[in-house]
Amino acid sequence: MIEATQVVKTFRHPVVKEGAFAGLRALFARDYRETTAVAGLTFAIGRGEFVGCIGPNGAGKSTTIKMLAGILHPTSGEVRIGGRSPQRERRRVAERIGVVFGQRSQLWWDLPVRDSYEVLAAMYKVELSAYRRRLAELAELLQLAEIMDQPVRKCSLGQRMRADLAAALLHDPDVLFLDEPTIGLDAFAKQRIREFLKTLNRERGTTILLTTHDMDDVEALCSRVMVVSGGSLAFDGALAELRGRIGLPSRMELTFAAEPVVPEGAGDGEIAIEGIEGRRATLSFRRERIKPMRVLDAASAWGDIVDIHMEEPELEDVIRRIYSGATKER
Repeated sequence: MIEATQVVKTFRHPVVKEGAFAGLRALFARDYRETTAVAGLTFAIGRGEFVGCIGPNGAGKSTTIKMLAGILHPTSGEVRIGGRSPQRERRRVAERIGVVFGQRSQLWWDLPVRDSYEVLAAMYKVELSAYRRRLAELAELLQLAEIMDQPVRKCSLGQRMRADLAAALLHDPDVLFLDEPTIGLDAFAKQRIREFLKTLNRERGTTILLTTHDMDDVEALCSRVMVVSGGSLAFDGALAELRGRIGLPSRMELTFAAEPVVPEGAGDGEIAIEGIEGRRATLSFRRERIKPMRVLDAASAWGDIVDIHMEEPELEDVIRRIYSGATKER
């Protein structure tokens, strides 16, 4: 459904000259410097997938979304949506995609929310009966009834984001691009939007590409994650695989029926003993080297286990390790 093949995007910036008559000289000979925002990005996203795209500021995430949506043209390489080029067949592709930029609204600031929807429905040539049916469905799912006749400028950030989501979906697109849709929202507003996106992906099969800095968004929503760093793809796969490849330890907290009897040297191998306090023992291990069941088998020799609590590496720690260059997945 979404394809990018060796996509490169560079921007040219004029170099500001200094000294007397600098402005006059620039009229006849202007120098430029180039910045590469995306450097040879290649990936494919299938129909119905929910993929998270994460990376540090300046990694090229938003630039990639804009190229996929047809707003920017790649310097080289190609992007396709449903087999069509968003640059060469922009209108045909626009009918199949919805886009939400968390920091920019597509609603008219001084118009009531309902009026913005009517304008957008006319732009997309949505039939009146289909528009009314779709709007009623979205208003119920996103709880928009209270703001439909309210000017956009009077909506809270959370209300505006829900209204923007509905605006992007009025024409019932196959693909939804989300660029930081929960930025600045409180926990309750984020949860509302996450639940809606889950429903949209699960029940309607909408293909969704999400860029975010919020690791909770990724863990709650995405079956797959792409990590972009320096304009290139540093990782593309499942969250569990990402955690495993980075080499951070998993933790297991065990509660025994009585204080465990731990033999000397038990924590010198693949299983590290982080601490023992009374009947509780905290162990750490790397999943790529040893499976949790083997850890349990080894610990069961210390006493009767009555409770088990597992902790996986925090996703933020995993991403931080990738950003700092500890791994070189390409």
